[in-house]
Amino acid sequence: MAAASATSPWLLRRAFQALAFSHPLHSNKNLSFHGNLCSFPFHNPPKSSGLCHIAQVIKGDNDVLLKGVGDKNAIEEVKHILDMARRAATRREVYHTDFLTPPVLKESLTVLEKLADVKAVVQGGYPQAERCRISVGHSEVLTSDPDVVAAINISGNFSFQPCSHGDFLGAILGKGITREKLGDIILQGEKGAHILIVPEFVDFIMSTVDKVANVSVSCTQIPLLALEYEPPRTQSFKTVEASLRVDALASAGFKISRSKLVNLISNGDVRVNWATVTKNGTILKTGDIVSVSGKGRLKIGEINSTRKGKFSVELIRYL
Repeated sequence: MAAASATSPWLLRRAFQALAFSHPLHSNKNLSFHGNLCSFPFHNPPKSSGLCHIAQVIKGDNDVLLKGVGDKNAIEEVKHILDMARRAATRREVYHTDFLTPPVLKESLTVLEKLADVKAVVQGGYPQAERCRISVGHSEVLTSDPDVVAAINISGNFSFQPCSHGDFLGAILGKGITREKLGDIILQGEKGAHILIVPEFVDFIMSTVDKVANVSVSCTQIPLLALEYEPPRTQSFKTVEASLRVDALASAGFKISRSKLVNLISNGDVRVNWATVTKNGTILKTGDIVSVSGKGRLKIGEINSTRKGKFSVELIRYL
């Protein structure tokens, strides 16, 4: 018993170091990291302390950071990115995500802001990009923007057979590439489209994609600076509503009846910040993006209270 008691602090230190390398916890104030070394201050731990206690600390730290994730559908992806960021910071390496949807991107950045010594760089290929990649690393290592987004121009004669976003997407996914490897698709009218993609699949796409729908095409890589895109056109107007509910503001913004908007919500056709809305009474705030299938998008602008207790809301409609 005496021998076991004498060696237990050493065993705990070794056990904790092993766990620390697989679950970096530099955001915990009780830990300090220097390169690949870590130290944990043991202050006369109780006899019940051990691996179970350390595992609870690790789980608890994750729980705290993920508690603020509003979109529960994104929580698993955010957790994966959080673990990636910790490994990158501890090993002083740079890691990259695939292309993320706007909700996952938003929630991930909110969590990453809480980590010390972690820098995140977001890239989608152009300023208005919706689908973006995040590069994470220690702030001393990630000192420039990594080259993680490439662009391909798909050209053909689309004068007599215009092709949609879905046509271009289907042509690429049909070659076995997953959606996560693709960024935005920027339509170019009769000329074709620009495709944002992870660099490692550029050669594959250029050698395999020869048709979009029934139109023969050719693919060439282009620099990101050659991307042709237009800033979104918008129309701004104001409405006065009794509440900030999504059914009230969206019906006013898209000029459709409230009952029709409620039906669209029931059918899963309404999204707020790219997450499907299931409740008519979801409250909106400034900066929220509301999208309705077949109707387009709407951004919530400035909100002010009126003297009669209602709300004057600026609505920005994307044309």
